[in-house]
Amino acid sequence: MPGPSLPPLVEPAEELTKEEVARYSRHLIIPDVGVTGQKRLKNAKVLVVGAGGLGSPALLYLAAAGVGTLGIVDFDDVDESNLHRQVIHGQSDLGRPKAESAKDSIAEINPYVQVNLHKVRLDSSNALDIFRDYDLILDGTDNFATRYLVNDAAVLLGKPYVWGSIFRFEGQASVFWAEHGPQYRDLYPEPPPPGMVPSCAEGGVLGVLCASIGSIMVNEAVKLIVGIGEPLVGRLMVYDALDMSYRTIKIRKDPAAEPITELIDYDVFCGVVSDDAQQAAARHTITPKELKARFDEGADFTLVDVREPHEFEIVRIPGSVLIPKDRILSGDALAELPQDRPVVLHCKSGVRSAEALAALHRAGFADAVHVGGGVLGWARDVDPSLPTY
Repeated sequence: MPGPSLPPLVEPAEELTKEEVARYSRHLIIPDVGVTGQKRLKNAKVLVVGAGGLGSPALLYLAAAGVGTLGIVDFDDVDESNLHRQVIHGQSDLGRPKAESAKDSIAEINPYVQVNLHKVRLDSSNALDIFRDYDLILDGTDNFATRYLVNDAAVLLGKPYVWGSIFRFEGQASVFWAEHGPQYRDLYPEPPPPGMVPSCAEGGVLGVLCASIGSIMVNEAVKLIVGIGEPLVGRLMVYDALDMSYRTIKIRKDPAAEPITELIDYDVFCGVVSDDAQQAAARHTITPKELKARFDEGADFTLVDVREPHEFEIVRIPGSVLIPKDRILSGDALAELPQDRPVVLHCKSGVRSAEALAALHRAGFADAVHVGGGVLGWARDVDPSLPTY
């Protein structure tokens, strides 16, 4: 049986206008929502971190539901590779700031919503000031550093936040609220090692999965605001789109966890790139144009692409050979590398190749280098006719 609801997060607004009654009529005739619940939604202030894959459906449905004030934190621009899943943006928005594009779409969905834009990179210097004015935080970001930042800021301010994560065909969602249950650090006490968990940009994501998880996140936000149902506090919901299965896993507070007292440097905490990779790349990085110059000079070297086979099929630098990063890190591929000429590594953007470079240096390939910017940099600076992804 479901547990008891938490108290409503938001006090009701004074009234609904005639137009709002007509707009939200299908909510109003649900006894558990009713006029009072809709007034709570009208009075609610929800901050969405990221107007991307999860933020797109979340913002659209929060707006449609009648959440009175929506904040959007996003500093990125709309790219063509976004459009298969980030449905708040369209073809005419390419190159525009995502926050502005999202605001325009929200106005089409519901002109009664106040939208606040925070076109900044969220970090330890601004998170508390941005979060302070909102009742609830919805985190749609795709990196561990920002997730820990969002968690810690929400804990310090005593605010609930709805979290979601997507990768390929699997999604997860939960509600973290330290005053009523676990926080994100109870689920992930330590970040994974750098390079261990690929991002959606590296590993891909089924576009419609964003809608599945984003709508669950909005469902949780509505339940918290109105005070109905059993929120996902203390539970992790896991969805597998291929099996079409949902399961929930209990999360418990860690009684031995250190209290959060301040915001920290989350890039350092998560080791976005490992120390070894940073040190290896510091003195052994070449640019795409420098790689082109080596080709033009007829230099004798081996260019190794450390991405995955399906990425190699999408686009490749001519003359490269494919040896995925994991085979280099495990040592399996070392015998395939030449001992008599330099090795040049590249990946999509330079992160994975830096990790592989550190492994090669440890194995004795002292003159190995990698291409900063990877194949995306090559397409940008050397051969713009190539596709990007």
